[in-house]
Amino acid sequence: MLACLGHGCLVALLLLMPALASAAPEAPPAGGTQAEGSHAERAPVRPLEPIPLRCRQSSGPWRACSLLVERLGERWSLLLNDQRLEFRHDGRGAVTMQRPSPGNPSPAWIPVEARWTDDPALCWNGVCAQGDFPLD
Repeated sequence: MLACLGHGCLVALLLLMPALASAAPEAPPAGGTQAEGSHAERAPVRPLEPIPLRCRQSSGPWRACSLLVERLGERWSLLLNDQRLEFRHDGRGAVTMQRPSPGNPSPAWIPVEARWTDDPALCWNGVCAQGDFPLD
């Protein structure tokens, strides 16, 4: 399901993403049910199709971009200008971002703060996005 662009819908997404991700059903181990006291690994989540958005960096122009969700509420990416910006949420409110490049394919994860602009757009340290975001 996709939510509207409105400020309230995107706020709901940010509040629901960690809860939705933690509510995902776990698959039992192969060959039977989960034994009491053991910890099954979370079943892999199929990535959603790319979601078209509008993005900008700093005060640059708005351009077409795509949102890729790896794990709802936990890991997602923005594809913007042939660049992939990776994001992850720790489940406690902290979001970090990574900006891989050909010269540095594994840069450090940096903490980012989400904030709203008047557009409305959701921004993480100067990277902003507008559009329909997945809720479930």
